[in-house]
Amino acid sequence: MNELDCTVCQTLMHGYLDKELDPATAADVAGHLDGCAECARLHDQARLLMIGVKQRAPYYAAPASLTASVFPAEAPAPRAVERWRKWFAPVFSATAMALAVVLFVVTPASEQPLMDEAVSSHVRSLMGEHLNDVVSSDRHTVKPWFTGKLDFSPPVFDYTAQGFPLLGGRLDYLQHQTTAALSYGRAKHIINVFILPTPEADKPRQSQSIRGFNVVSWQENHMRFVLVSDLEKSELEAFSQLLKNGA
Repeated sequence: MNELDCTVCQTLMHGYLDKELDPATAADVAGHLDGCAECARLHDQARLLMIGVKQRAPYYAAPASLTASVFPAEAPAPRAVERWRKWFAPVFSATAMALAVVLFVVTPASEQPLMDEAVSSHVRSLMGEHLNDVVSSDRHTVKPWFTGKLDFSPPVFDYTAQGFPLLGGRLDYLQHQTTAALSYGRAKHIINVFILPTPEADKPRQSQSIRGFNVVSWQENHMRFVLVSDLEKSELEAFSQLLKNGA
């Protein structure tokens, strides 16, 4: 199988989504998407946009008179077809572009770059041995470890009694800034908690699913919290409530 670089993969991506590629090329694209977080993010964005267009774009049946004029029983004269094409094509293109812009603006938070970066970081932390820079279930060990490494003080709590033991912490990098990443356990599941400062106002919790992972996020006291795990949604939301209460 030929290895695709990102440029070629992104060029073929829409054909892949529309199932227009031959089987060998489609397999190459799928293989690249499995190993490239950035191309996988762009693929997910394009797929969600297509789904959004199908779900939200209004559909109106054309009047019979218009249908008859566009698709007459006999083939129209070439000049008539050309006039129709010149008039309708720009209108259709402008309408499609406007709809795409609207859908992009109202796209749910699953497409926000921060959320996608957090999911990618969660996956990377599980692939090697870099889940934690400081390994400890003692918050009095983990919290001081961040001192001098961040320009803010992340809240650190241990919830072993509630079934979510603290495993440790590390430095991460999201949205062009150094981020605190705490790891917690739940049975055989790992929860990554990303904490970074934000100048924005408080925002309520929201839950979503990105590339098969559950994500819970909120903003409070100029801190942004993003939780990522393959843990069941209801359990991750319960854990997020513990964090909110503790923070």
